[in-house]
Amino acid sequence: MIVKMEEYLQMFLNWFSMDNVLFSLFGQNVSSLEVTSTVCGILCILLAIRGKVANFWIGYIYNVVLFMLFYQTRAYSSMFLQPVSLAINFYGHYRWTHPKEEEKDHKDRLKVTVFNNGQRAVVCAIVLMFMFVWGYILSRVDVWFPSLFPAPARMPYFDAFILGTVLMAQYLSAQKKLDCWFCWMVANCCNIILCYRLGLNLMTLVYALYIVLAVGGFFTWLRMYRKQHWLDLRKQVEEKWKNAKN
Repeated sequence: MIVKMEEYLQMFLNWFSMDNVLFSLFGQNVSSLEVTSTVCGILCILLAIRGKVANFWIGYIYNVVLFMLFYQTRAYSSMFLQPVSLAINFYGHYRWTHPKEEEKDHKDRLKVTVFNNGQRAVVCAIVLMFMFVWGYILSRVDVWFPSLFPAPARMPYFDAFILGTVLMAQYLSAQKKLDCWFCWMVANCCNIILCYRLGLNLMTLVYALYIVLAVGGFFTWLRMYRKQHWLDLRKQVEEKWKNAKN
C-alpha cells in the first residue's frame, strides 16, 4: 500500500515537470505541465468572458501551474508574477461578488465600466515605469541570488513589460473595466514572442488563441456595458419623471 502511494505521488510530481513529455509539436517537445496550463487558461478566459465568478477558482489553479512552468523555463519575471496574480485574483473575486450599490448591474453583479483617455495614459505610464525598474532587477537577479537563480534571466526587459501589462490587465479585470481586454491583447501578443523564444510551442499557439478569446471578450463586455448604460439612463429618466410629477 505504501509503495503504491509513493508511486502515485511520483506520478503526480512527474506530471508537473517539463521533462514529462506527452508529444512533439513542430519538432519541440510538449510537456504535461504545458497541457495542464493550457486547459486551465482556456477555461479561465471562457468563464471570464461570460462574467462567471467561477473563473477565479480556475484562476487560482492556473497561477500555481504557471509558477512551476516559468520556474522550470527560467522566465523569472513571469514566475514572480504568479503570487501577485494570485493576490489580484482574490481581490477580483471579492470585487465581483461584493459590489457597492452604485456599482451593481441589473442582476446585482459588478457592472462593466470604462476608462477615459487620461486614465488610459496613466495606465500606459505605470506599465512602462514598471518595465524599466523590474527589468533591471531581473537582469541582476542571477548575480544577487546565484543559489536560487543559477542562470541569467532571458529577455529581462521584455519579460518585465509582459509582467507589467498582465498585472495591469488583471487589475482592470478585477475592476471589470472594458479596457482590460486591450491589455490582454498586448500581453498575449508579447507572450507569443516570449514562448517562441523559450521553445514553448504549444503555449505559443495557446496565446494566439487567447488573442482571439480576448477579442470575443471585448465585444461581449461591450454589449454588457451598452445594455447597462441604457438601463441606467432609463432609470434616471424614470426617476426625473417621477420627481417632476411629485
